[in-house]
Amino acid sequence: MIRTATPDDVPVLHAMIRELAEYEKEADQARATETQLREALFGERPAAFAHLAEADGEPVGFALWFLNFSTWRGVHGIHLEDLYVRPSARGGGHGRALLTELARICVARGYGRLEWAVLNWNAPSIAFYEALGARPHDEWTTYRLTDGALAELGAIDGGTGAGSGTGVGSVD
Repeated sequence: MIRTATPDDVPVLHAMIRELAEYEKEADQARATETQLREALFGERPAAFAHLAEADGEPVGFALWFLNFSTWRGVHGIHLEDLYVRPSARGGGHGRALLTELARICVARGYGRLEWAVLNWNAPSIAFYEALGARPHDEWTTYRLTDGALAELGAIDGGTGAGSGTGVGSVD
């Protein structure tokens, strides 16, 4: 069964996020707190959404997502930040059911795409996604600013980027 997460689900979502980080060999990078997760999902202005997969009334997986926007299509889409199914429940159709629910939301709301990233070494997940008809976006490379680099760029001239010489946010 797939259902929308509630505030009472925050502790189990947080625990599964930690499990996912361990699986992806990045446990030290999973720094989000339950308080942050609760605010992002259920605060005054939620910016993320979550669904849970359950088996026998117990949470066995989750999908955490947010809206993106296609300037070319002129419509929103869903970016799937995390999809995780506990090892003991894998092969039970929970991952497919979570993705099916997100695809259903896209279709019902007129969203133009459902997209996510997968680690290059995660062959089981890649095979699963491709079996569903998903295809890699080969000609695009994801870039990310975090921590010090993000703070440094954001601090330049009050965040305008003027004079940075990078071309980001400036015309020089």
